[in-house]
Amino acid sequence: MAPLEITASRPDPALLDLPWNTPLEEWPTSILAALPRGISRHVVRFVRLSGKVLAVKEIDKRLARREYEMLRVLGKMGIPAVEPYGVITNRRSADDAPLDAALITRHLQFSLPYRAVFSQLSRADTAHRLIDALAVLLVRLHLEGFYWGDVSLSNTLFRRDAGEFAAYLVDVETGTFHDRLSDGQRDTDLDIARTNIIGEIMDLQAGELMDEDADAIEIGDVLLERYDELWSALTGRESFSAEEKWRMSERIEHLNELGFDVGELDLTTDLDGTTVSIQPKVVDAGHHMRRLLRLTGIDAQENQARRLLNDLDQYRAVTDQQGEDEEFVAMEWVQDQYEPVVRAIPRSMRSKLEAPEFYHEILEHKWYLSQKAGRDVTMDEAVRDYILTQLPHRRDEKSLIASETSAIPAIEP
Repeated sequence: MAPLEITASRPDPALLDLPWNTPLEEWPTSILAALPRGISRHVVRFVRLSGKVLAVKEIDKRLARREYEMLRVLGKMGIPAVEPYGVITNRRSADDAPLDAALITRHLQFSLPYRAVFSQLSRADTAHRLIDALAVLLVRLHLEGFYWGDVSLSNTLFRRDAGEFAAYLVDVETGTFHDRLSDGQRDTDLDIARTNIIGEIMDLQAGELMDEDADAIEIGDVLLERYDELWSALTGRESFSAEEKWRMSERIEHLNELGFDVGELDLTTDLDGTTVSIQPKVVDAGHHMRRLLRLTGIDAQENQARRLLNDLDQYRAVTDQQGEDEEFVAMEWVQDQYEPVVRAIPRSMRSKLEAPEFYHEILEHKWYLSQKAGRDVTMDEAVRDYILTQLPHRRDEKSLIASETSAIPAIEP
């Protein structure tokens, strides 16, 4: 019998304790982590190993190695995707029959498959918010020359992001890298996405997880509209008179508002110099994330970072420190505002939300209480009331257990 092969950047000896000689669908429940699984054409299981939660997917050996390397490249490029952990090959059953290889990825904490999202948030705008997040992810992939080939809600995980969602790539076995995608390749990805999304929305309606009156085709079209708007803003050429040079700064500021930094601009003029054209050549997502991390050391999603930076700006104005050094005020804000709120979360409840999302929700709750009371309630009041009245009813999202998503129909492959 050929020896088991383990490919991993930092292999854990505990991997050898897992029953690799048994088909994944027959693994005992005693070693499994009961997390909600999305729809997959392959058998997928979650296991706890050395304090980590790992996702294990049975797949052809060639595809497993290819997907492992592809996820590693995407991670180095800064694309939101699950983190590859390893590949197990040369698996054989107890009677020496060959078994498929296993691709191992780290479980993305605080993430939810789209069905789990709808089991918690069955509101009319939930689908649109997921579609918005998926459109941003798809644009980022296409800007990097990555053709997905199987765009869908099922192949994506979602994390809360200050009232919105951030999308993470999960399944890339059909993906390919190119120097640059043609319009035809982008259109094919969009057509696949629209078709898959329409089917997934209809499936949600059939499972009574979404209003049956919602127009699935219209929701699928939303992805195309959102994608086209964002792609045009990030790549479109804009012309203006030479006297309107301020338009360059305006274009860059607009891209910053969308969450992107401009690394390089293509600037051209006509023969007589009266007209100027600009086109972003290199854009990089995460403008607000990077600024917040630089100022405070807080690692957050893009919309969370935007909201926290807005609160920082408000703190700067309220404390009359507009003329002070930005980094100095930011660290004071962390010590006086952010950290006291985050530390107030009871330890038993810290798996319910990420700290930046908790702070965002406290700001939302403070606004609600102030409106209700007709006065500006203090942050301490808002924190106490939120912890007493709201947080106990939130489900743990760090590793959402299956019993908490019992409304989700069986979705075994």
